[in-house]
Amino acid sequence: MADNKNDSGGRKEIKFSFNVSWLLYILLIFGIGYMLFNQRSAEPQKIEWDEVQSMARNGDIDEIAFIRNDFKGEVKMRADRLAKYEDKFPGNLVPRHAPHFYFLVSTKFDPEQSFASLNGELPVGEQFKVVIRNEDHVWGELIQWIFPLLIMILFWVWMFRGMNRNMGQGGGMGNPFNVGKSTGKLADKNDSNKVTFKDVAGLYGAKEEVMEIVDFLKNPGKYTALGGKIPKGALLVGPPGTGKTLLAKAVAGEANVPFFSISGSDFVEMFVGVGASRVRDLFRQAKEKAPCIVFIDEIDAVGRARAKNGGFSSNDERENTLNQLLTEMDGFGTNSGVIVLAATNRSDILDKALMRAGRFDRQIHVELPELKEREEIFHVHLRGVKVGPDFNVGFMAKHTPGFSGADIANVCNEAALTAARNNHEAVTQQDFLDAVDRIIGGLERKSNTIRTKAELRTTAYHEAGHALVGWLLPYADPVFKVSIIPRGQALGVTWSLPEERKNWSRSIMMDQMCMLLGGRVAEEVLNGEPSTGALNDLERMTGMAYAMVQYYGMSDKVGNLSFYDSSGARGYNLVKPYSEKTAELMDQEVKNIIQEVHDRTLHLIEEHRDGFEQMGELLLEKEVIFAEDIERILGPKVKPAEDDRFEEPVAHE
Repeated sequence: MADNKNDSGGRKEIKFSFNVSWLLYILLIFGIGYMLFNQRSAEPQKIEWDEVQSMARNGDIDEIAFIRNDFKGEVKMRADRLAKYEDKFPGNLVPRHAPHFYFLVSTKFDPEQSFASLNGELPVGEQFKVVIRNEDHVWGELIQWIFPLLIMILFWVWMFRGMNRNMGQGGGMGNPFNVGKSTGKLADKNDSNKVTFKDVAGLYGAKEEVMEIVDFLKNPGKYTALGGKIPKGALLVGPPGTGKTLLAKAVAGEANVPFFSISGSDFVEMFVGVGASRVRDLFRQAKEKAPCIVFIDEIDAVGRARAKNGGFSSNDERENTLNQLLTEMDGFGTNSGVIVLAATNRSDILDKALMRAGRFDRQIHVELPELKEREEIFHVHLRGVKVGPDFNVGFMAKHTPGFSGADIANVCNEAALTAARNNHEAVTQQDFLDAVDRIIGGLERKSNTIRTKAELRTTAYHEAGHALVGWLLPYADPVFKVSIIPRGQALGVTWSLPEERKNWSRSIMMDQMCMLLGGRVAEEVLNGEPSTGALNDLERMTGMAYAMVQYYGMSDKVGNLSFYDSSGARGYNLVKPYSEKTAELMDQEVKNIIQEVHDRTLHLIEEHRDGFEQMGELLLEKEVIFAEDIERILGPKVKPAEDDRFEEPVAHE
């Protein structure tokens, strides 16, 4: 490798450092080149002794080299006579170097007498040269046999060195026989950049559960004195980006015990038995350092439910690894002092044996943050961001419903980048709003957008339909902003602030579907026919309608039945859990629900036709309108009944 350093005079001083890999590369290139270019253009062809005599009598032979111990003769032809024998070589490809032919004789052959007799018949100028020798083949054959094998071994070792380097310290760098060793990383207790529980905002219930696990290890006597046992494992379950891995990092930073971290995919390898071997080695190391914590991230990579039919959709290597993990966590052996912490966002596909008590005693659900939690998460990610005086954390928390912790971190970063792009001295409130718009709707397309006046008008009235229905129905999400500036794949966007409900009634779902269909109905009112712009709206509405009928039992004709599969195992079945007649009935019920939604939405737009047209024209004029503009046209937002309204959350102590 070459290191460039500047000396005092500004000149670059280049230093080369030797790397063992260089030698390996050189040997590989040399070996491959030797095997490729050592091959001759054509091989010598075998002929009989009678043909040799005929060639010699014609004066075509320049030299014959006879190898006594092989009873073999090699014939070198005269350069000007070689063309006569091109037809004896495959494809008329003549060897570039001697010998050109060879012949074999019996043990009774006398080379001195035979060649002397043959030369005696020829004129002096046409006689051939005779060389008789013994040849030792041992070293040549040994090199030809060992050299390719040595090249293959060197290549194999080099490949394993690269694999083990990527595996990390636990993989046994440079040693192919350490492939079965655990690749788990041991956290450094003295790391100055370690994460603690102070760095984890929100997640009140989950954080308390994990903090109790740390307390188990710090003060075990407090719990064992009353007859309790330290739990063997805890499973962090939740959507992506909610902070499961962050909680594990906080545990590593808070617990004064060894902390091993590994990914579920690190157990799965192409070699048979490697996964189970790594599981054994990981728990062996953990037992030696007990009490300790083992964290397995994305455990669904190795903990997926085993197939009932071993020959249908089964991976024996992965299942063997899972079996070894089950044994190590709760088998005949004891793992006292070893707590297994795992994380996944696919708990529905995990094996039941892995989920039972005694292995993962606790399932800690890490959900999307609520309003107060989002506000705390914003405070954490704004530590290094220079914000302007107009920035309001509470306002941003209200305008990011459904955002995970990772999404909020992305919003703060995008806002800082937007402010820098606009040459702002500090990150303003508008920069944050632009960042949210960019994350939700995509990048704003300010140029190269070709739209006809008719298309622009259809887009404006389409979004006006969404906004009007959302404003007038009590359970529809409150509209915050409407824009007909293209973003991503959308020609226009209606931004709303979803209420964070946990339980949805039929009235709520019907209002939400009416808002989704508002754009399509608005196009029918304006143009008398629909367009393709409502594809995403129709997709979401159809999914909600089928969920109402198939999952939530909200259909009178189908009844209080649910065909929802929470375990995820039904996907392997080839037979539906209902008859064809029931399927037809469900399809008809879905059509009836959507028709009811369509008629209700059409009636609402026709009833407020003047406000609908005013909003569409205002969008064509301004391109972007806000809730204040809609309120001036339609009046205050229609709200739910008094007992079904949201209240401000109470801060946790």
